[in-house]
Amino acid sequence: MIKEFKEFIMRGNVMDMAVGIIIGAAFGGIVKSLVDDVIMPPIGLLLGKVDFANLFAVLKQGATPAPYASVAAAKAAGAVTLNFGLFVNTIINFAIVGFAIFLLVKGVNQLRRQKPAPAAAPTTKDCPFCFSAIPIKATRCPNCTSELKA
Repeated sequence: MIKEFKEFIMRGNVMDMAVGIIIGAAFGGIVKSLVDDVIMPPIGLLLGKVDFANLFAVLKQGATPAPYASVAAAKAAGAVTLNFGLFVNTIINFAIVGFAIFLLVKGVNQLRRQKPAPAAAPTTKDCPFCFSAIPIKATRCPNCTSELKA
């Protein structure tokens, strides 16, 4: 059983899938950081908030009354919140990852569509009398001995 498992794991497609999952998780972390640390702060400043991820609506008050400074403060107070700022962050993360995957697929498709090398010049021709294949430079057919025009 261990031998079969080892054979399964050592297959090329399983290893490729494992590498893809690991790289995908790392890429997801990079995109999350890009959105949370680079893209959303300027958008948050435009909206007059310090942290876009803390845009939320209180649906039900917690033990301590509102206003709450952050989502964490609202959750600590036991309030029920609608965290639309985090949702927008997640949508932007998804859009960036989707666009990156689109670019990757597009690049792979272009590599697959590359034109094949041009066909080599023919080295034989057909004899017009006996229709056998003969060398292109032949002046007489070796099969029927007919003289060929140049």
